[in-house]
Amino acid sequence: MFITLLVTTFLISVFVSFLVVRLFNNPIEKILNRLIEDAISNAWVKYLKFAIYVVGISSGVDVWKLSQYIATPEAKALELTYNTWVLEIYSNIIGTLQGIAWLLLVFFIFALIAYVILRISELKHSRLK
Repeated sequence: MFITLLVTTFLISVFVSFLVVRLFNNPIEKILNRLIEDAISNAWVKYLKFAIYVVGISSGVDVWKLSQYIATPEAKALELTYNTWVLEIYSNIIGTLQGIAWLLLVFFIFALIAYVILRISELKHSRLK
């Protein structure tokens, strides 16, 4: 039963991360193409998508919490009931989204700062011409 829960939470995290990548694909590509006017922007887009998957899965699959369902000699394992399954799946979805939200917030803050610097630079160059 534990292995099923582990695999289920992993697959849910992958699916939620996939949905977020699909949802934010165009904005990420447009932002990075604007900030990095080079072929390397495609590499950055791929890296950010990879980071979304890594952060989403690692935030959604709480290994420490799941380890409480394994019996040890010192402690009794928690029971996996229908209610705990629902709670674990809900927690998994929320954890995945929360981790990705923080990642994207940091990305968009730095992208905004880079955009402002780029615009200031463009304005200075246009005044000099």
